[in-house]
Amino acid sequence: MPHDISLIATIAAGFGLAMIFGLLAVRLRLPPLVGYLLAGVLVSPSTPGFVADVGLAGQLAEIGVMLLMFGVGLHFSLDELMAVRRIAIPGAIVQIAVATVLGMAAAHLWDWPLGGAMVFGLCLSVASTVVLLRALESRGLLKSVNGQIAVGWLVVEDLVMVLVLVMLPALADVLGGSAGGKAAHASGLGLWPALALTLAKVVAFIVLMLVVGRRVLPRLLWWVARTGSQELFRLAVIAIAVGVAFGAATLFDVSFALGAFFAGMMMRESEFSHRAADESLPLRDAFAVLFFVSVGMLFDPAVVWNQPLKLLIVVAIVMLGKTVAAMLLVLAFRYPLNTALTVGVSLAQIGEFSFILAGLGVSLGVMPAEGQSLVLAAALLSIAANTALFSAIEPLRAWVTARSALARRLEQRDDPLAALPMSTDSRLLHEQVVLVGYGRVGQRIAASLQAQQIPYVVAEMNRERVDQLRQQGIPAVYGDAQSPEVLIQAHIARAAVLVIALPETLHVRTMVEVARTLNPDIAVVMRSHNEDEAELLRREKLGTVLVGEHELARGMAEHVARHFGRTVSTDSTAIHPPSGH
Repeated sequence: MPHDISLIATIAAGFGLAMIFGLLAVRLRLPPLVGYLLAGVLVSPSTPGFVADVGLAGQLAEIGVMLLMFGVGLHFSLDELMAVRRIAIPGAIVQIAVATVLGMAAAHLWDWPLGGAMVFGLCLSVASTVVLLRALESRGLLKSVNGQIAVGWLVVEDLVMVLVLVMLPALADVLGGSAGGKAAHASGLGLWPALALTLAKVVAFIVLMLVVGRRVLPRLLWWVARTGSQELFRLAVIAIAVGVAFGAATLFDVSFALGAFFAGMMMRESEFSHRAADESLPLRDAFAVLFFVSVGMLFDPAVVWNQPLKLLIVVAIVMLGKTVAAMLLVLAFRYPLNTALTVGVSLAQIGEFSFILAGLGVSLGVMPAEGQSLVLAAALLSIAANTALFSAIEPLRAWVTARSALARRLEQRDDPLAALPMSTDSRLLHEQVVLVGYGRVGQRIAASLQAQQIPYVVAEMNRERVDQLRQQGIPAVYGDAQSPEVLIQAHIARAAVLVIALPETLHVRTMVEVARTLNPDIAVVMRSHNEDEAELLRREKLGTVLVGEHELARGMAEHVARHFGRTVSTDSTAIHPPSGH
């Protein structure tokens, strides 16, 4: 060849094999991510045949990390995290500590140094946000309370790992790293001054992003959007993600991951954040594939047959130790068994942060290369098994509750928030509205009911929200409205209207059936995201179904009609699009 084409060869081999193995993984009902990792193993120096350029693959992986964390930042909602903070923050921190101790204990048995054991334990403590989000989305659980708790938990884990990635280079000497602490050597300072300098740079970067980036980045996106060029908008999104990540690493010595994460968080402040997420998704997915392929290239398959017992111990820590610890923590916070199972299964795998931390630990000489291979092998096995574990949640819950009185008590906790307080005004419990769900839509409905002095009781699956509502003097009960006990506590028998404001309609039928069993005359109002789903619900005569896009069209039509001094029909069918369009 007249010129070097190693970059093209690496990309072509990575994408081509990832497509083939990803397709095979999907055929076997496994996450495609497993196929991407196997594709990397196939072109790694540890296997015969074609060997891709590991150095180039590493740089492509860095871009993948930037775009992955940018996507996490775009979807990171501080409000959603704060809604589950009482369980997500302490739960994640305690679970990280438990998993780290288990990993350190295993590494101690293998005579690893203390620093390497600690990094190894941290690698096993953090689950993959990418794997979790895809698993929850495929099952329609992302917006459920259980899903929000699991995502909030993993966001806290991610933030802790970002801090670990920032601090590890400065602590490398203390942890026994042969490469030395980069921060201390570069500055000529001792450990504590170097550590303080590192933290100061991180704080300076965060403050700059919160004060300046929060105003500048959304405004920049707005200026680009005004041009009307989709191509330029897509370019701006990618340029901001990669540019902020590179600038953060160059000017503040923080990781690409942290820079990209904050870029995504600040972009979320823009009204175009959803469009930015959609426009960047194809490129994020493409480089995410290259990231996982590059991770597979670092894996030495020999660890599977040379160290089977060690691998078995690591997989047990990831899939049993972390899961049991998380379930016990969730139950300790008085959440029901199904929530504990969902959160436990969500954490029964390791992913992208484990790879990044393991790679950094090896490069600094803190952790032996064998540890990285064990982490990668455990990731392959745990991610492959995670889909099956999610599918087993409901059958397992049904099987356990049918055979165990303790499980039945855990499923229906004797929770003080599951019953209305004795101080509730009895006048509110006659011809009232029972409002199921207190999310964005539910809050607006409640505000409207309050303004019109219509009494209502909230039934909500988020304990923190129920606690907050009670502090505000609003009658609220905690629990799943599918359960007769929850609707009885909301005095459904004396209610006039049941309003189901939940975004998902999976369990709407059960709620309506239970409500009508207790109160045959109750009126029911619910929401739907699309006309096909709404038509099915109407056909079953479950109640009045409102579709979001129709209500938006109605509101806009009414505004236009008022402008011309006319009225618009209140019949939602009047604003349906003509057939054939």
